[in-house]
Amino acid sequence: MLPEALFTELVAFRRDLHMHPELGNQEFRTTAALKARLEAAGLHPRVLPAGTGLICDIGTWDGHRPMLALRADIDALPIPDTKADCPYRSTVPDRAHACGHDVHTTVVLGAGLVLADLHRQGLLPRPVRLLFQPAEEVLPGGAVDAVAAGVLDGVGRIIAVHCDPRVDAGRIGLRVGPITSACDRLEVTLDGPGGHTARPHLTTDMVTAAARVATDVPAVLARRIDARSGLVLTWGRIEAGHAPNVIPQHAELGGTVRCLDIDAWRGAPDQVYAAIDEVATLHGAKSQINYVRGVPPVVNDEVVTGLLRESMERRRGPYSVEDTEQSLGGEDFSWYLEHVPGAMARLGVRNPSDTTHLDLHRGNFDVDESAIKVGVELFTAAALIDAGGA
Repeated sequence: MLPEALFTELVAFRRDLHMHPELGNQEFRTTAALKARLEAAGLHPRVLPAGTGLICDIGTWDGHRPMLALRADIDALPIPDTKADCPYRSTVPDRAHACGHDVHTTVVLGAGLVLADLHRQGLLPRPVRLLFQPAEEVLPGGAVDAVAAGVLDGVGRIIAVHCDPRVDAGRIGLRVGPITSACDRLEVTLDGPGGHTARPHLTTDMVTAAARVATDVPAVLARRIDARSGLVLTWGRIEAGHAPNVIPQHAELGGTVRCLDIDAWRGAPDQVYAAIDEVATLHGAKSQINYVRGVPPVVNDEVVTGLLRESMERRRGPYSVEDTEQSLGGEDFSWYLEHVPGAMARLGVRNPSDTTHLDLHRGNFDVDESAIKVGVELFTAAALIDAGGA
């Protein structure tokens, strides 16, 4: 069981992070706080080359039996914290931990402190690596740089959690196979001769062209790509013009392409390019497309998912685990799974008595902090059970 004094400390640590959110690759304060606490526990964390994020080994890898890695993401989102009467709301304008990364970070820290104590007692069966990764919210994700920096050297398996406001605190959601979707970013610019709204026949009606791209391209893709792949193009930004009687020469659209199937994701750029060009050309606009590759789906390994299930059931019983569906959200944890097997669990953070229906990426997002204890117990149990792992 997690000592009550440590749980109290972890809640305070999480609230401090929540009050001081930092964007991707700017997490200097967060990194310093983690480093100081780990060093106070007698550990030797190593800051990643870019200056944010760190890894910390508990025990010494012998070069033979690979380590289990526990991963957390440490960055926040560029949105305002809108919670009212919350003593630990963000103190940074237009910055908030609205995706639960402060909880993920605290869970891995707490598990590391427990495992370090077990290691001092000679009770840790194999070394464990703590991985605090920056810039998860920045495509294609800080995991790419972390892998390049060697964070998986000596690692045989990797596990993570992600807050889920649809799951009650005290439970986790698991799924074998894909649990998130691929996510790419798309920016489109349209150009053509503008002019007076009294003479649209002498112009490229850029507002109409942008509107048709926004509505017709998703429809075209729906007929050209297998519907079972779950590919969805959703626009989040459209801009054109400055005056009501001037047809603009320029328009911009921005959005995301999400896909449940990894094979369809690999072919998505060509399909998207072709659909946009066709619709834009039909309306006399020239298109320039910036398709930014994001992340592939997180595909949970069956054996590692079983490890998480066994760990949770041992600690909290069989009813503490529920099956979960594949989400259209993206997660750069997927890049680690291109190299080693692993799994991500959905960590329940909903207070069963709360009727607010909080959701991720909203300014009022918050959690039932008892989920911290659950996450620490899950990771600690996994590290102990994984003694016989590959």
